[in-house]
Amino acid sequence: MGGDHAPATVVEGALQAVAAGASVILVGREQMIAVELARRGEISTGENSRIEIAEAPEVVEMDEPAMTPIRVKRRSSVRLAAELVRDGKAQALLSFGNTGAALACGKLVLGALPGVDRPALAAVFPSREGRTVLLDVGANVDSRPAHLRQFAVMGHFYAQEILGKESPRVGLLSVGEEDEKGSGITRKVFRLMKNMGLNFVGNVEGSDLFSGSVDVIVCDGFVGNVVLKASESVADLFGDMLEEELANSIRSRLGALFARPALSRFTTGIDHRETGAVPLLGVQGGCFVGHGHSGPKAVRHAIREAVDFCAAGLHSKIRVKMEELHSEEHRILSPEEAAS
Repeated sequence: MGGDHAPATVVEGALQAVAAGASVILVGREQMIAVELARRGEISTGENSRIEIAEAPEVVEMDEPAMTPIRVKRRSSVRLAAELVRDGKAQALLSFGNTGAALACGKLVLGALPGVDRPALAAVFPSREGRTVLLDVGANVDSRPAHLRQFAVMGHFYAQEILGKESPRVGLLSVGEEDEKGSGITRKVFRLMKNMGLNFVGNVEGSDLFSGSVDVIVCDGFVGNVVLKASESVADLFGDMLEEELANSIRSRLGALFARPALSRFTTGIDHRETGAVPLLGVQGGCFVGHGHSGPKAVRHAIREAVDFCAAGLHSKIRVKMEELHSEEHRILSPEEAAS
């Protein structure tokens, strides 16, 4: 029920996903959802219904505190959707509403995987060689070295299972490529990541996000969120400037007409509104957060991503690797360093 154009765009995107083979439960105010389904020639009940509806009488608005579904609106759509995943009635939670509320439900209703102290949001960016995963992009604004090491593990498996990278190259975001560059925290993380059994390539810079030289980039949520928002803004600016230039003259408009297929593919690749949703890695079940202004296409893509995520079975792999890392961490660091 969250999002700028809910429930209409969510219903439309869900129907597109169902047509492609997905199974969807829409959680929210049943009467409103049924009206949107009827507008599209769909029935909301009975054997011929293609989408299941779960009634949720409350909605967490976009401007409400993140803990609202935990402390106040316990019958809200995002909370009840998380409970369906927790209880095994669904495999993934997908929200286009209040981001903080979705993260709170992911962490506190679904719960973290054993060995994961801080679940992390992972965003996928286009690069010269395919795609690059950046995490954390906002779930944790304050992170200790051990947390970033956990982010590296989760990013490794996400790139391996979802992006098809056999041996993902993992980098640590810093202010230079040299080993000694960075803050006290990044230097400690560097030391940890050298001994974790992943394909760690060392420090990387912001330009590596799009160069294709690395598959996974690890940073704390404060830095990652700034990078994410700045990148989205640049993509929007580029798209607007391109449209203005192409409409500048008759020659430009004619050129744009012939180049339209290529331009469409290009803008789709950089448009965050077309990429679906970002996963919260490290929780027990799938948890995805989409933009509030997502259209039907983005909703459909997000559902597809959730299906692929659940089919990959990342949870057991992350759990096993986390147990190994905690054991190794205590061997490498003193108790004081491990706790810092």
